Amino acid sequence: MDTARYFFAVLVVTFLPPAMIWWFLVHPFVSFWRKLGPRATITTLAIAGMSGIVGLISIRGTLVGTDLGTHVLPLGAAALLVGVAIGIAVQRKKHLTSRILSGVPELEPVGTPQVMLDQGIYARIRHPRYVEVALGTLGYAAFANHSGSWLVALATVPVLHLIVLVEERELVERFGQQYRDYMARTPRYWPRRAGKAV
Repeated sequence: MDTARYFFAVLVVTFLPPAMIWWFLVHPFVSFWRKLGPRATITTLAIAGMSGIVGLISIRGTLVGTDLGTHVLPLGAAALLVGVAIGIAVQRKKHLTSRILSGVPELEPVGTPQVMLDQGIYARIRHPRYVEVALGTLGYAAFANHSGSWLVALATVPVLHLIVLVEERELVERFGQQYRDYMARTPRYWPRRAGKAV
């Protein structure tokens, strides 16, 4: 159990920060990356991301922090959070393909036909992937129960919100009024109760 907990602590503190940085590099500078094209952009960012992960792995002992022990409450919270994240992932994967997830549509030339996600779970909330990541990361941190994994997981929530704000600006530029209308009728993170006026 301790080995598994340590593994998840390392996973959170070494993989998550480069993943967050990826989107801060893509969305604000999408015009620059479009000139390079999807393949060159994803290759460049993947190399940078892997370099970051390797660097963080080399200092993982420091990043993981103090082992807070194995306790029933964090383990129960982990099971609940990861379970909900998996449920969201199952619904989200029906619409968010790996191509979209990796950012290819943002990187295609202006004027390329685009499909806006507003069906299935996307008809209930605008950003199920980010909700999934936030809940899953908190679940992994609860399972790991190391101080460093908790710090990274808790920092992930506001960082994801910032990514969403930047991404939504880019989506409005890409889809225009269609996305503004979608924003008006669909909550960002939490679905409206059934029967509540939209």
